[in-house]
Amino acid sequence: MGVDQIVVAATLIAMMGALMARRVSPTLGVVGALMFLFIVGIADATTTFAGFSNPAPLTIAALYVVAGAVQRTGALSMLVTRLAGDRTFGRVLFGSAMASAFVANTPVVAILIGPVVRWANERRLSASKLLIPLSYATILGGMTTIIGTSTNLIGSGVMVSLGLEPLSFFEPARFGLPVAIVGLLLAVFLGGRLLPPRLDPDPLMAPEKNFTISCTVTPDGPLDGSSVTDAGLRDLPGLFLVAARKPDSGEVLAPVDPEHTLTGGEVLSFAGSVDEVVGLHHRPGLLLAEEAQLDALSDGQHAWFEAVVGNGSHLIGRTLKQADFRSRYQAAVVALHRSGRPLSGKLGDERLRLGDSLLLVADLGFARRFSKRGDFLLVRRRSEPPPTATAKASLSLAILGLVVLLSITQATDVLRAAAIGAALTVATGILSPRQARDAVDLSVVLLIGCAIGIGGIATETGLAAEIANGLVSVLEPIGPWGVAVGLTLAALVLTELVTNAAAVAITLPIAVASAAQVGGDERLFALGAIVAASASFLTPVGYQTNTMVYGPGRYHFTDYLRLGLPITAVVLLMVPLMMVM
Repeated sequence: MGVDQIVVAATLIAMMGALMARRVSPTLGVVGALMFLFIVGIADATTTFAGFSNPAPLTIAALYVVAGAVQRTGALSMLVTRLAGDRTFGRVLFGSAMASAFVANTPVVAILIGPVVRWANERRLSASKLLIPLSYATILGGMTTIIGTSTNLIGSGVMVSLGLEPLSFFEPARFGLPVAIVGLLLAVFLGGRLLPPRLDPDPLMAPEKNFTISCTVTPDGPLDGSSVTDAGLRDLPGLFLVAARKPDSGEVLAPVDPEHTLTGGEVLSFAGSVDEVVGLHHRPGLLLAEEAQLDALSDGQHAWFEAVVGNGSHLIGRTLKQADFRSRYQAAVVALHRSGRPLSGKLGDERLRLGDSLLLVADLGFARRFSKRGDFLLVRRRSEPPPTATAKASLSLAILGLVVLLSITQATDVLRAAAIGAALTVATGILSPRQARDAVDLSVVLLIGCAIGIGGIATETGLAAEIANGLVSVLEPIGPWGVAVGLTLAALVLTELVTNAAAVAITLPIAVASAAQVGGDERLFALGAIVAASASFLTPVGYQTNTMVYGPGRYHFTDYLRLGLPITAVVLLMVPLMMVM
């Protein structure tokens, strides 16, 4: 290996190490690696920034506008509900997979989490047996079209940079559809058998999420000196007194005896549904930690929001005070939901974890400012009803249908079809120019452009060819199928460790170089790498929908392996076979 190849390899290893340690966000990791290689002179400006002259970043930006209109008008909720229905869970999985082939899977999962949990509760089932299959179904559905996941768009862009034709609309389905069908069948028939019952039926448990809130007994207030029963805190509807911490010794009582005498300054921890937790604000004798911020709700300029801590967030491992949450986000955390047992201490002393849901009070612009930031996987307003279909819902769906039709019939390329859809969305008034701008996740657009640049540098410096030489020399005795297995396995591992964007950017150039050496079809090898890089089924951090169900399902990290390993085995078996057919 030459000096340039060694520098590129070392940079990629450092990038992967930082991403695996969750010290940087995927966007920052990929951008940082690309900029370093440019600054030290490994790549010129043309190669470094080739991704931004590639159709992929602009395509995803335009699709964000079209998809944003579908979500904002309530059309997505209507579409998902009609596709999923409520008769059998199998229909829910297949319906969510179909929806994810054409719109982003994150909002699909966000819409269905609540209905799926309620469906499970009505049948006295554990929702933990259903939510991981729901996430996996949307991942599988996204494999089947070029717009189903950003991984396919990144892969198409890298293919263009390598001199190959871009993917057509349904070309990913050549590999993705067989994998999706088998994976969905496994999710339907094995999910309930392999996944543990993490949510035991309990009348004290809320139908969706149990938030924990800390309250202080007001000194000399109406509850000071009363027993828990006399204070009316034993049988609160939808609320459960989890623990009490004495003000003098700091001793924590859990469970709390009904005859326990409350004292001024004692911290009580309650768990319950959002509405009941919010109602504690008005209960005499209890002082919430953020009482002053709650009073701001009456000014009409503040509201309740729920924010889910995302993968790579700087909040992970820190307390609210250490993160300087109030100053950084101009918001006050009132309650916390976490997978597992209810919290017993002060919220301010809890170190935040991946998947924690924060119930907070903030000004009305909070969601707009932070919904696209890496700290939060999902931000939604809780003090207003869920979106319902508006008069423009049908029009937004018609525009999405037009984009799909133009792409399928190849009347134009995907970029031009997406641009037409975005232009019509703004021209018809479905979204204002500002709303269209806010719908675009610039961090993802930047990530796609830089990931394509990383792939180009790996190819231009000869690193991809060197790695392909090593791979072929080791696996050549097994034949092209052995090389295909090695490539698929590498993509599967990388997508769990360093995100799908980095995985496809690294493995796709190697796949194309390997195909040339073993006499395989470059396009089939590239398609195999793309589909494998989308197959994140082993951890809650490999893909954002896996993270979204982590808290509501009260999952443990290893729960994802129970169903994820069989589906991953299917990918590892089927994809290499299709690569060499």
